[in-house]
This record gives sequence, structure tokens and C-alpha cells, in this order.
Amino acid sequence: MNVLKPVKSVDDLLKAGLATTGDRAILDEIAARYAIALTPAMTRLIDSADPDDPIARQFVPDAAELIVAHEERADPIGDHAHSPVEGIVHRYPDRVLLKAVHVCPVYCRFCFRREMVGPQGLGTLDAAAMQAALDYIGGRPEIWEVILTGGDPLVLSPRRLRDIMEALAAIAHVKIVRFHTRVPVVDPEKIDAALIAALKASGKTVYVALHANHVRELTTEARAACARLVDAGIAMVSQTVLLKGINDDPEVLAELMKAFVEIRVKPYYLHHPDLAPGTGHFRLTIEEGQRIVAALRGRISGLCQPTYILDIPGGHGKAVVSGSTVQATGDGCYSVSDYRGGEHSYPPA
Repeated sequence: MNVLKPVKSVDDLLKAGLATTGDRAILDEIAARYAIALTPAMTRLIDSADPDDPIARQFVPDAAELIVAHEERADPIGDHAHSPVEGIVHRYPDRVLLKAVHVCPVYCRFCFRREMVGPQGLGTLDAAAMQAALDYIGGRPEIWEVILTGGDPLVLSPRRLRDIMEALAAIAHVKIVRFHTRVPVVDPEKIDAALIAALKASGKTVYVALHANHVRELTTEARAACARLVDAGIAMVSQTVLLKGINDDPEVLAELMKAFVEIRVKPYYLHHPDLAPGTGHFRLTIEEGQRIVAALRGRISGLCQPTYILDIPGGHGKAVVSGSTVQATGDGCYSVSDYRGGEHSYPPA
């Protein structure tokens, strides 16, 4: 298996032994719609002898992606409905998403922005669009936190990251800058002194939210990358997606959450899978998710407990699935309350 180069195409999948020529037609059809990429670090982790390998399931395309359910949608959490200028999503009063780039080092097969990311996606903000996004932030004193996401913001060069942080440093009302990333896990060598220095800015507290879904992703190299960030004074929290066939087991989740705490990454969000096109094979029912999360209580330390959340389709924000905000109404449907008190059907009608 060739693990020296990133996998970015169907040809690369075949050369790496991650697919067979008999799957070529289906893989080409998937690749025409959704981006493909694995880093050497992830390819190296895949056990080709295991047809249910949890790393392969996250990154290697599957024919099930061509099955689109009626409730699935291109923008499942409603980014577009709350995007006043290119690159900004302003869903909550005190914080915004800044989507500087729509490229990732790996493409998760369950990605909720899979219609927007990749070589054929929305690309990187040009200088004019970035300035307009920064002007939007600067002109609204209620914005306390800026969350860089995308795409994966840590694919940007230290110079580009430094430019963004210097611009945010000049906006006094922004106090918190958060980066959502997979890079410390999927490309740990990129977390070097130059990148870490670029993440810091005078007067800002910086958080890195690490996305990992299985304890095997937390390799020795990934743990060292996280240590470099934390030792430099950057706080870390976790994000995990609850995925059928990958981590839908209390013991598997417990092992991951304990590992996060051991490496000084505070468990934060456990996401119910979003209604992205072609991702139904990853989704559990809400009742299944609630049972798994309930099984964590008492099994592991309170330090290890994530908050199980659902992004309400249509852009209405997050609801805590284990709380009273999500109520079953029968026939596999639910009533979900948003943070404003609005009521929504899930799945949407």
C-alpha cells in the first residue's frame, strides 16, 4: 500500500489498494459529485483486511453515497440562510463563522458541507471577500467570538493565518477566536512552531476544536501535535460525530472521550449526523443516540462527557438532544425547540 502521497482521486484510491477496479464506475460517479482526499497519516491507519474498518468508513467512498433520501439537503444546517456576506455565517448574536477556505486535507464521507467543499466547491476567499467579511465583523460590536471553519482553516499557510489573526487583533470587541480542524489528527506534522505562532494574537484567547471520531485517530503523532498546541497556551476542545458503524457503541465512545481528556482536549460536542445528501448509512435514530449517551453516564468521569447536540435543519441553531428540547412525536419524528423558543419538525416535512 502506497502511503507516501495524499490520496486525491479514484486512481489514487486504486493505487493505494483502498478500492478495486470493479468499483471504478461507482467511484467515478461519487467523485464527480463529492471530493475525495486522504492524508498519508489516515491511509496508514486503515486495516484493509477489515471490511468495517472505522477509519476507512470515514474517508473511503461508498456506493451508499449515491442514495439520497427525501429529507436530505445540500445545506442541511442552513448556512446560506444566515450568510449576510460571503464567508460569514451569523446564526447567533454574539458569534460568527468565518469560512476562509472550503478545502480540507481529508474529506469525510458524512460531511454536512460536502456540497460546498473540495476542488469543485466554494474555494478560498479572495482578498476583497476577506476584507468584506472582516469589515462585517468589525462593524458589529455584539460579535464576541469568531469561529474559523470551512473547509479546514489550518490548511492555510502560517502567513495567511497570521494575516487573519492580525486583522482580528485590531477588532477590540472580538475576544475569542476558535479554529475548527482535523489537521492535528490527519496531518500532525503541519502543527509546527510557525503555525502555532500564527494562531496567536494580542488580546485574543484562542481555542482549537479538534474533530476526531475514533480513538485510533489519536496516534502518537496526533497526541504530540495536540501537546504542542496546549503547551503553547492554546486551549483545546473536541468535536465528534456519532456515526453508525464507527463509534455507535458506549465502549468505543468512552475510550475516545477518555483519550481526549488524557491529552488535555476537553470533550465538547457530540453531533447527531446532519441530513447531508448521501449520508443516510451513517445516521442512527435519535433514540439510539440517546441510549448510547445515557450509557456514558456513570461509566466515565464527568470530565469526559460531551454534549449531544442536533443542528436543527434550516439554520435554527443547535438543540441538546438529551434534554427537553427534543421530544418524540411518533413515526420516527420529533419536535425540536430552538434557542429562541421556536418549534421545528425533525426530519423536516
